[in-house]
Amino acid sequence: MRTAYSVETVRAAERELMSRLPEGALMQRAVAGLAVACGQLLGRVYGSRVVLLVGSGDNGGDALYAGARLARRGAGVTAVLLSPERTHPGGLAALRRAGGRTVAPDAAEDIVRRADLVVDGIVGIGGSGGLRPAAAQLAALVAHSRAAVVAVDLPSGIEADTGEVRGSAVRADLTVTFGTHKPGLLVDPAREYAGSVRFVDIGLGAELPAEPDLEALQHADVADLLPVPAAESDKYRRGVVGIAAGSARYPGAAVLAVAGALRGGAGAVRYVGPAADAVLARFPETLVTDKGPAQAGRVQAWVVGPGAGDDASAVGEVLASDVPVLLDADGLRLADVGAVRDRAAPTLMTPHAGEAAALLGVKREEVEGARLASVRELARRYGATVLLKGSTTLVADSAGGAVRVNPTGTGWLATAGSGDVLSGLAGSLLAAGLSALDAGSVGAYLHGLAGRFAADGAPAGAHDVAAAIPDAWRDVRG
Repeated sequence: MRTAYSVETVRAAERELMSRLPEGALMQRAVAGLAVACGQLLGRVYGSRVVLLVGSGDNGGDALYAGARLARRGAGVTAVLLSPERTHPGGLAALRRAGGRTVAPDAAEDIVRRADLVVDGIVGIGGSGGLRPAAAQLAALVAHSRAAVVAVDLPSGIEADTGEVRGSAVRADLTVTFGTHKPGLLVDPAREYAGSVRFVDIGLGAELPAEPDLEALQHADVADLLPVPAAESDKYRRGVVGIAAGSARYPGAAVLAVAGALRGGAGAVRYVGPAADAVLARFPETLVTDKGPAQAGRVQAWVVGPGAGDDASAVGEVLASDVPVLLDADGLRLADVGAVRDRAAPTLMTPHAGEAAALLGVKREEVEGARLASVRELARRYGATVLLKGSTTLVADSAGGAVRVNPTGTGWLATAGSGDVLSGLAGSLLAAGLSALDAGSVGAYLHGLAGRFAADGAPAGAHDVAAAIPDAWRDVRG
């Protein structure tokens, strides 16, 4: 599992570790990894042109020491000093001894234009509010250069703890981060600025608390959570998921939710709603009833809302049940916050940014710009687990523990009906016995992986994503 910690936690861990190490040892561990990454990105170090963007903090020191190592290997290294009087003295001396030179920001345009590599050491993890004017001008120069860009620990200008970008920021091709990932490297919009992320272990792990601020499942974690039938299992022991979805206007939502549910691990799917004919035509194995959810028969979890239109009755009946419930699409709009908060059984809500904005009473742009804060606030307000869909899908529990960030997916998943498939898939995992946090996280992971397989570099429809879920499942378990 990949984990990320807040700035305060990282600093406390660094202080504890540095108290037991010789002075400067921790920085040199970071610098060694940074220099190796820069050399690998360059390919040929000797004769290359490297520009360091150096601020006043330790990130600037890291960049200077790494530049010194590259200079000793034959690179031409120039450091642009934004705060000459506050530049890291040891790093600056090391660069000069290795033959590097320094310039002021107003002399940077030509050297940045001709650079092969730019190392961003302007601001560290404590930076906030975007770049100051002089640094923003450098970031603009870099954006229009041909150079590869390596960020030290994280791109300057992004918010390390939240993933927000509140002004100008450096866009990196590669970010070399030290000790642990920072939340901003995993959450959009900041994640987009980080490029590829390389982790350098500097020995911080033993100093970090057991529970991170953010965690991202990987294949092995998902494989351990996937429900697998035992020899004595039957369709009912594996779990039955109820789907209350679709309408005369949106029968396809019901079909797609059922498609996801049938591939999600439960033993049977019950469908309740006006799209029964369309569902049976596509999936004859579905158990269909023309009665409401309360009379549908026993289920271990409900999915309610995809394509439901304005029919609030099914939402109310489902929320009154004593089994886990997944609320999506119209179900989010029709559900009463009190009814959700008062439930004894788990509730998993799956809004996209627009739906989350409506629930929070803010503009969509506010949710997209502060995804981490938004998903936490929704989980707190509704007393539910919330899966916030989008370019970075986040899953937050109302208990306030670590937020899960989904590492799979593709832009091709931004297609009509894709969310209906995810709802059915995650609801089926709920019925199979996973917690709301695990069902949302595993569902998002498989859904994102299935999206990659279905698209394979070309457009794909939601039905293609559903059909690729078994491939994703096998890939994870394989």
